[in-house]
Amino acid sequence: MTPQDYMRRAISLAEKGAGFTNPNPMVGAVIVKNDKIIGEGYHEKCGELHAERNALASVTEDPKGATMYVTLEPCCHTGRTPPCTEAVIAAGIAKVVIGSRDPNPKVAGKGAKILREHGIAVVEDFLREECDALNPVFFHYIKTGLPFAVMKYAMTADGKIAAYTGLSQWITGESARQYVHRMRGRYAAILAGIKTVLADDPMLNCRAKGAHQPLRIIIDSSLKIPLTSQIVQTAKAYPTMVACAEKTEGNAKADALAKQGVEVVSLPDQTGRVDLNALMRHLGDKGIDSVLIEGGGTINESALKAGIVTHVLAFIAPKLLGGRDAKTPVEGVGFASPDEAVLLGAPSVKRFDDDILLEYDMRRSSCLPE
Repeated sequence: MTPQDYMRRAISLAEKGAGFTNPNPMVGAVIVKNDKIIGEGYHEKCGELHAERNALASVTEDPKGATMYVTLEPCCHTGRTPPCTEAVIAAGIAKVVIGSRDPNPKVAGKGAKILREHGIAVVEDFLREECDALNPVFFHYIKTGLPFAVMKYAMTADGKIAAYTGLSQWITGESARQYVHRMRGRYAAILAGIKTVLADDPMLNCRAKGAHQPLRIIIDSSLKIPLTSQIVQTAKAYPTMVACAEKTEGNAKADALAKQGVEVVSLPDQTGRVDLNALMRHLGDKGIDSVLIEGGGTINESALKAGIVTHVLAFIAPKLLGGRDAKTPVEGVGFASPDEAVLLGAPSVKRFDDDILLEYDMRRSSCLPE
């Protein structure tokens, strides 16, 4: 095996922690001695041992003099667990090959520096682009303190997310829908608007086997959510938040929701609707590092207008629905000119049977007009 093979093995290990490490990064580590892997591990869950310590705990022989491949710079501070640099030094590791640099100010070059000061050879930026691709959520959250917000929708080739009757099941095929459930498990929260709840009565849970169950967030300014809805009825089984613009103290509906296990949060803006920027700050303070927005055109417009969207996932099905009044992914007034539009980066493309997924980073997220 080559050094690239060892790092790619560490990357594949890191991916096993998807959805369980938030708000920590996904990290994998592989220990090699005499051209043989003698230990490997990954960060399995937030609050538990990091990848380096798990790899060292798994070694089949003395790691003294070995090389460690790790996808992210080892931590050098005490958080929920002790510094990984201490474990690497104590084990007698001779060389550490690092993929991504850690932007956390508590680490940010200090981990590599400490290793070098103890006589360990350090190589940085090895397969960095591939390692960085593991953790866009962590990098965004650690730099901003705000969730990485992903706007996801499925539409026909003529840009409709539902027929003129309102029916939307199903735009895409089974393969794409299964991928969405796996993807839900990678994010800390799923967000939808009250219109989606009233129209579809969704569960908004993750049905992928063994996956993390994200926090379900409903934007419901006037607390219209029915107590009989699936969201409310399953709130004790799945973490659930309703963000409203109403006062919660002494509010009978808010009290009834709380009794069902729903966390009700009041975040009004100046127009009496939920302030999405305040919601993002609230979630960031709670350690919610990522949000998958799975509402309709109204909530998508609100999210773009608020400037909270970081990433866009557009599933496109080979269907034509037509309809002057059929729903589209982003509603509202829109822009008067193409020159004013929200700009997206170049897409990556995946295919799911006959459907395709276009994945974009935001380039310019100028707010939509009122």
